[in-house]
Amino acid sequence: MRYPKEIILKDGTDALIRPLAIIDEPALREFYSKIPEEDRWYMRYDVTDPAVIRKWIDGIEKGPVYSTVAFISDKIVAHAGLHLRSFGSTRHVGRLRIMVLPECRHKRLGTWMLLDLIRSAMDKGLTELRADFVVGIEDAAIESAIKLDFFKKAVLEDYVKDPKGTRYDMVIMIKCLHKDWGDF
Repeated sequence: MRYPKEIILKDGTDALIRPLAIIDEPALREFYSKIPEEDRWYMRYDVTDPAVIRKWIDGIEKGPVYSTVAFISDKIVAHAGLHLRSFGSTRHVGRLRIMVLPECRHKRLGTWMLLDLIRSAMDKGLTELRADFVVGIEDAAIESAIKLDFFKKAVLEDYVKDPKGTRYDMVIMIKCLHKDWGDF
């Protein structure tokens, strides 16, 4: 593919995007150890569990997730995943997951990661992307997705619950991809 990708963030910081590699396991564990609890409770996996990170690393070559990481200097500052299915009625749909360190947010790093996953999804022949967001928590990410032509497909009211028991809506967003032309 087209890696590594050198990018410049909104504040002028240089960063590098490339696929997750086996040698990244310690750096990925370190990255997720810096994500605060208020940003982890709505994730699908306990990213503080070394076994979760190990499973992701073990799946690099053969797993259903295509992962990229962004580095500033020698530290991972963002991790993105494109979840794929090889069988079934939704094998044409990729699911997205992106996490950015708090100090690197609002610098368009998440947008760069999203653009990269969109291109990868197109290269893999997918026709739709799905991203789920917690309303009231991930509003900036929702707005970024809308700017990249994702649309709200459904809102699941009071679907997710934080550790204190407060319920939030989850919005399911979809982006249609066209293999014959690029989105950007």
